[in-house]
Order: sequence, then C-alpha cells, then structure tokens
Amino acid sequence: MPNSAKDEYTLVIIKPDGIKKSLTGNILTKLAEARLMIIGAKVVQVSRELAENHYRHLKDKPFFNDVIEYIQGKTYGRNYERVIALVYQGPEAISRVRRIAGATNPEEADPVSIRGSYGRITTKGIYENVIHASSDPVEAEREIKLWFQPDEIIGNIYPTKKIKTEPQEVLVWA
Repeated sequence: MPNSAKDEYTLVIIKPDGIKKSLTGNILTKLAEARLMIIGAKVVQVSRELAENHYRHLKDKPFFNDVIEYIQGKTYGRNYERVIALVYQGPEAISRVRRIAGATNPEEADPVSIRGSYGRITTKGIYENVIHASSDPVEAEREIKLWFQPDEIIGNIYPTKKIKTEPQEVLVWA
C-alpha cells in the first residue's frame, strides 16, 4: 500500500498475556479485518525504561508499578517477558484498529472484539486486555518512535535525519 496523504499509522502491541494464552494468531486474524498494511513488526523484551515511557500518562496512579510489571510480563514468568510490537498503516488506521480491539476495560468491550473475547480484570484491578492500540495520531507517533527505529519500518512515515555515531560494540552472529 503506497503512502497516502490520508493514511494513518498506529502502534499495536500484543501484550504478554496474549502471548501466554497463545492468542497471537487469533489477534492478527482479527486485526486483518481492518485491511491495513503491517509496515513494522518485532518481538520486544520490554525494559522498565520503555514501559515507564510508554505508560507515562499513568505515572501518578497507584497501580503504575503493576501496569509496568504487566507490560514487561513479570507476572507471567520468564518465558512470557516479551511483547509483539506492530505498526499498521492505512486510511483511518487508528479508529479501525481500536474498533476491532474493543474498549480498554474488557468487561465493557464488545464481546466479539479482541479485548471482549480474550481480556480479563485481575483481582488487583489490572486490565489484562491482551492488546494495546494507539489512541490518536499524536500518541501513535510518540509510541511508534518510542518502540521502533526508522530502519525497522518499511517506508519513511516520519521525518528522519542521518547522523554519524562513534563505533560501538554490537552483537553479531558467530
């Protein structure tokens, strides 16, 4: 799908509970109903810094630390300390994905939505809603830039610049 002036971009995260419940395929199938293009995808082990930046709007909430540990997968054990981050592109991408995702609170979500079908609320009151979807274009840009580097996305969706960096030690295949 070529970049169009009407295209939007949105970040989708399949959270650790979605991975633990083996829902990745189901979630991707439901998201395919939006008829959008995936232009970025990766598995991420979420650092505390990334989690805190992502949920910065909840910093003053009493459940902030629980939400951070949730997105990091800490509550599910070492095998589930990961998420799948995706960038979707297309007309009305944000509203289309959010409609399929359903309300943030799984109990209020349409039963056929992703969150309505697979989400739950823990005894601590944390919404285990298996998926994150950007709320608006400004948040989408902030979140995409937080989770992805420009070379991890197909196409130039936001302005970039080239900089020289000092040589650094990197991990390569032996």
